[in-house]
Amino acid sequence: MRFSSKTLTAVPGDGRPLPRYSLKQVFSRTLFFVELTEPRGGIGRYAVDVHYDADELSEREPDEEEDSGLREEAASPVALYRDGVQVHRSDLPAVFPVPGGRIEVATTLYGLSRMHFVPDGGEAHVLRPHPHSPEGLRASFARRAPRASRAVGRIAAVVLLAGLALTLPQGLETVTELDLVRGRIGSFTSPIDLPAWANTTLVIMTTLAAIERALTLRRHWLIDIDTMWTGSD
Repeated sequence: MRFSSKTLTAVPGDGRPLPRYSLKQVFSRTLFFVELTEPRGGIGRYAVDVHYDADELSEREPDEEEDSGLREEAASPVALYRDGVQVHRSDLPAVFPVPGGRIEVATTLYGLSRMHFVPDGGEAHVLRPHPHSPEGLRASFARRAPRASRAVGRIAAVVLLAGLALTLPQGLETVTELDLVRGRIGSFTSPIDLPAWANTTLVIMTTLAAIERALTLRRHWLIDIDTMWTGSD
C-alpha cells in the first residue's frame, strides 16, 4: 500500500466522544493510541478507531449523513480522536494529518496492514494498541512469552508459504481451463491434487496464519502474495 497526499479522504469529525472499547468488539473493531506534542505545547492523546463492518462514508445517502440521530449511531470505517473527541473520519485506506506528521491506516481481509505514525522526515512506527484489542492481546503475549511468540510467528509464516506452494499450481490449472487462456498458452495440469477436506483444512490454516501475522502488523512480500491469492484486498 502506497500512501500519498491523494490518499487523504478524511473529512471533519462530528465531535462525538470516543466510545469505550469492549471485548465483545474484538472481531469488529480495533483501537490504537499515540501521544504527540501539540504545536502550542503540551501533549495530545490521539486515538484511531477502526470499525471493520462500518459502511463506507462514500456509500452513505446524504439524508443519512444529515440525520443527526443516525449520525450518532453510525460508526465510520476509521476515525481519529484527539483527547477523546472525534476530529476526523474517513474511508479506508486513510491518512490523518497530526502534529509533526501523519497517521496512515490500511486494512486487508485479515485485519490491519498499517497503523503507523509517520513523522515529518523520520521513521514510521506502529501506534500502541488498546490492551483488550486483538492486537493488544497479541502484543501482551509477545511480552509475556517472547520465545513462544517468535515460534508462533515462524509457524504462521511457514503455513502461509506452504499454502502458497500448494494452492498456486491448483489455481494455475483452474485458470488455464478457461477457453481464452487455453487457446493462447495451452493447458496446465497441477501435480498437486488435494482432496476437498485437505483444501478446506489448508484454507482454514492459512486464514488463521494470515490473521496472526496481521495482528503483529508485520508483513513480507511472500506472505502478501499468499494472502492476495487467497482473497485479501
